[in-house]
Amino acid sequence: MLGRAYIIFDTAIGRCGIAWGQSGIVGVQLPEAREIETRRRLFKLYPEARETRPTPNAEAAIEGIVAFLRGETVDFSDVTLDMGGIRVFDQRVYQITQRIPRGETLTYSEIAVRLGASGALRSVAQAVARNPFVVIVPCHRVLEAGGYADKMSPHGGLVSKRRLRSIEGAGSSANKTLLDVLLPVAPPRPPG
Repeated sequence: MLGRAYIIFDTAIGRCGIAWGQSGIVGVQLPEAREIETRRRLFKLYPEARETRPTPNAEAAIEGIVAFLRGETVDFSDVTLDMGGIRVFDQRVYQITQRIPRGETLTYSEIAVRLGASGALRSVAQAVARNPFVVIVPCHRVLEAGGYADKMSPHGGLVSKRRLRSIEGAGSSANKTLLDVLLPVAPPRPPG
């Protein structure tokens, strides 16, 4: 396989996308309001990617994302991520984020302290916002001080951190965001 590829796939919350290259997964896109918008976002992020069948690594990531979005506990440790082009600081943030257990959270400042850079709160927040590996690198488990969790990353589509934490069983229905109320969980679309 030369270059990058992508595929759109069904989940409990709608049609997601994933892109990969020879070195691993390069990005995950959670659903936008319509599938065409999810495709546009992927095209904007990875214009050279072509739609094709997933590699075994991409298939493992897809299966994990589908299971996660059904509320299952998932281990993504066998999924290879392509960190080429990712800033070294961001990679370090993602390594810490990947070790946050299901149902638990850290704040931006707690990650900065773990990095030995307690003054890097803003840099940590920016790294989390740039996370192209949504769900695989669980940025929804990284919150602002006070537990605020309504932010959405560019790769999160219309799905908020709070919604992802709720799927994980970490939030209560009382904590739903307006978007979660307006965009209820959609049943998976039949293939084809």
